[in-house]
Amino acid sequence: MPTDRTTDDGLLGAAARHSGSRCAALGLVGVLATGAGLLLPAALGRALDLLLAHAHAPATRWVLVCAALMLLLTVLDACETVLGGTLDARSTAFLRRRVTGHVLAAGPRVAVRFGAGDLVARLVGNAAQAGTGPGARAALAAALAGPVGAVAALAVLDPWLAAVFLTGAPLLALLLRALARDTSAAAAGYQRAQGRIADALAEAIDGARTIRAAGTADRDTARVLRPLPELSQAGRRMWRVQGRAAAQAVTVAPLLHLGVVAVAGLLLTRHRLSPGDVLAASRYAVLATGVGVLVGQLSGLARSRAAAARLGEVLAEPARAYGDRRLPPDGPGRLELRGVSARRGGRTVLDGLDLVVPGGTTLALVGRSGAGKSLLAALAGRLADPDAGEVLLDGVPLTALPRSVLRAEIAQAFDRPALLGATVEDTLALSAPGRAPSPARVREAARTARADDFVRRLPDGYATLCADAPHSGGEAQRLGLARAFAHGGRLLILDDALSSLDTITERQVTDVVFGPATAATRLVTAHRATTAARADRVAWLDGGRVRAVGTHRELWRLPEYRAVFGAGGEPTADARPGNGARSTGGEGPEGGR
Repeated sequence: MPTDRTTDDGLLGAAARHSGSRCAALGLVGVLATGAGLLLPAALGRALDLLLAHAHAPATRWVLVCAALMLLLTVLDACETVLGGTLDARSTAFLRRRVTGHVLAAGPRVAVRFGAGDLVARLVGNAAQAGTGPGARAALAAALAGPVGAVAALAVLDPWLAAVFLTGAPLLALLLRALARDTSAAAAGYQRAQGRIADALAEAIDGARTIRAAGTADRDTARVLRPLPELSQAGRRMWRVQGRAAAQAVTVAPLLHLGVVAVAGLLLTRHRLSPGDVLAASRYAVLATGVGVLVGQLSGLARSRAAAARLGEVLAEPARAYGDRRLPPDGPGRLELRGVSARRGGRTVLDGLDLVVPGGTTLALVGRSGAGKSLLAALAGRLADPDAGEVLLDGVPLTALPRSVLRAEIAQAFDRPALLGATVEDTLALSAPGRAPSPARVREAARTARADDFVRRLPDGYATLCADAPHSGGEAQRLGLARAFAHGGRLLILDDALSSLDTITERQVTDVVFGPATAATRLVTAHRATTAARADRVAWLDGGRVRAVGTHRELWRLPEYRAVFGAGGEPTADARPGNGARSTGGEGPEGGR
């Protein structure tokens, strides 16, 4: 994928501005070190001339000057190391915060596009590489100042010395330009291969139980490591590029050095230079041909820019925008979808769908696997945005609402809830600052979700660390439900949030969800006939549209509807609304999202 250098440089520039004082200090230290390095050959030459002239007292003073310059160079080198390390750390932290915040703002589609493993690789490895960019830029300026200053010093000693060196300078410039270009391309390939390996590894870890059950560990190991040859090839290419540049520089630099020394010797025989000047010219020739330092700096900068390009791809994903409208204070929670279309993976899942959920009622979403139930639930909670159409809550488009209003008025629970937070209570009270429910409300919500009993049995109850709180899939779902109940709001969305509950617990929870005590509008994805039977209305999704809306009993008369649950007979008493027992023939397989 081609990279936008303007974006890459802008990202590195923002990181440099974030630590502007440290960048300036690092640049200043580098310039001072370069200046001291340029003064040292002149001081050594002067001391040598005085020693040859047997002027011991002045020579001693210049030797002390040389010693002071060496001490200064040592101190500046230590300062440069400390400043460079802290600048890299601050820049890396800045980039990680910025990209992480953007990922969270853009929503789940970023993970869908890049993959969880690749995102982690970008946030961890690529951000660290890009974080070295500001320091490399600051150090590069000082590294360039060294050769330029050395050439100027040669010109001061004698213009012929600078002229001899400048004959080979264009060739050195071409070598450095080729190095930067080739290193950037090789680094980009290396980082892409790393991302693919990380993404495949994350998938394998997520499906470890399936891999173990299927006995395909060797095959999946090979799948994860499939990009390894490409990674090796890109790594070898980087070494070849740097080795070739170093070899070419080693070929050119000694010739230039030898040319400068030869001309200096000739000028010495003509008494235009002193022995000390020849020593200084030799040292300045070494500084002027300091390609090794430039090669390292340019290679590091090229790698950081390639890493910044990968971060820029993430930042190029548009963040979700929010409005500033407010919901009517007495709104019942009426949910409406108008002409909603949504695509996933190049496939149209929902196509021009229209649906209305009256306020305070329960609507069950029913359909075969792939019908779009979970996608519709995500659109209703604005975890995703439709490609066309709009979703409204109490007459206000969700896109026009502030984030704070959305998250205060829409509560959601999922089939596999992420239990974030330090303790169990933190997990249940997870919310934006200032909106967290009270401890009393958290415990009441846990009792409603039938989670209070097993939470109290934990070593420290609600204060138990999540890492020390083992739980089954059903217990995790109950915690997710408790979190949704604790936050309340006018719309409650349950996306397969009851699938892992045992029969008795499911009945107890659905008594609350579908009962009159819950005033919120409820949208429930239903895979079981018993769940659909207890809802006020059922929306039957088929072919990307709502095929029919009605009560479960009304729709059960249709053979195609019964087939969704794997049933073909007439409705039994167990499938009628109000009866919590399981249908003898009306429960289809779970899944079918």
